[in-house]
Amino acid sequence: MLAVALLGSVHAPAADATPTAAARAATSYKALTQYFDAGQGLLLEEYPNTHPNPYAYVWPYSQAVIAAENLAGIPGIGRKWSSEAEKRLDGYKPYWNATTTPKGYDSYVRPPLGQGGDKFYDDNEWIGLNLVQHYQRTGDRSSLARAKEIFALVVHGWDTDPAHPCAGGVYWTQAPWSQDRNTVSNGPGAELGAHLYLLTKDKSYLTWAKKMYTWAQECMLAPNGLYWDHIDLAGTVEKTQWSYNQGVMLGAGALLYKATGQRQYLNDAKSVANASLAYYGSEDRLWKQPTRFNSIWFKNLLILDSIAPDRRYKATMQAYSDRAWKEARDPATGLFHFVDGPVQLLEQSAMVQIDALLAWPRSRYDELA
Repeated sequence: MLAVALLGSVHAPAADATPTAAARAATSYKALTQYFDAGQGLLLEEYPNTHPNPYAYVWPYSQAVIAAENLAGIPGIGRKWSSEAEKRLDGYKPYWNATTTPKGYDSYVRPPLGQGGDKFYDDNEWIGLNLVQHYQRTGDRSSLARAKEIFALVVHGWDTDPAHPCAGGVYWTQAPWSQDRNTVSNGPGAELGAHLYLLTKDKSYLTWAKKMYTWAQECMLAPNGLYWDHIDLAGTVEKTQWSYNQGVMLGAGALLYKATGQRQYLNDAKSVANASLAYYGSEDRLWKQPTRFNSIWFKNLLILDSIAPDRRYKATMQAYSDRAWKEARDPATGLFHFVDGPVQLLEQSAMVQIDALLAWPRSRYDELA
């Protein structure tokens, strides 16, 4: 339990004074809807909003949608959150760009609400995974169909120039100002492909999932067993080790093991889990990571937990939640202040995601995406 202990001194109050995980998630989500409402069924990027844009970019918006979906999956109370999850899914519509080949979600709302924006492959992957989780809860075929469209976009983002350093990999964005290939544009792509294979048995999804996973393993895995961030076309590697990069790769390994039965994928996933627990459990590193990244790491630890149970994963997550509730939350508003300045939709949504999943039983973790 070393990783848990080193997250910080967490002293939970008496049981009768501690809100349950489900109650925390619900309270934090209600604060989100109160303070981040931007009208049109959309949300603000931050509160108070200092941006010229009246709406959030699609990446923060997607994390709020995932927060609602996680709430809807809580046994017992999830049914009353189902309509909220549907409402948030509808909010994706203004970001969808059907005029391009392949189609996909722009980074910002399109006319008439906004000017649209470049497509980011990781943005689309988060939405694809969100839609897979929604499909697994509801059986909504349109969500599965859209997830397939997103995967076609991700495959389109594969680097096909053999002359590039570490040739292959999915680019981070279609924007002309970046030609980076990132762990976070390949790990979630591998996860989405593995999920689609498990749901459809179409082997092309598995083939691509393996390619994306292998590229990240060969090009981004550091000697300490954790993943670096990205590589540019000059061959320069950005070596920051963000928590979400570890999450998507251990999650991809777990899902590829589920899809193939090949033990090496599970061994890889456990290795990254152990290395990341040790790394972020030292020097208060996990607390210094953005909450938006930690929520993704935690969710993927639970995906691994569904296959190879390990009590450290949920215990570490619980300790983080307890500390955030005690040290970062403003009881007057229900908003989380991790840094100075406006509260970010990304951070508020991340805390809802974390607490909602703490209310899920392990028997339901295989529905996560």
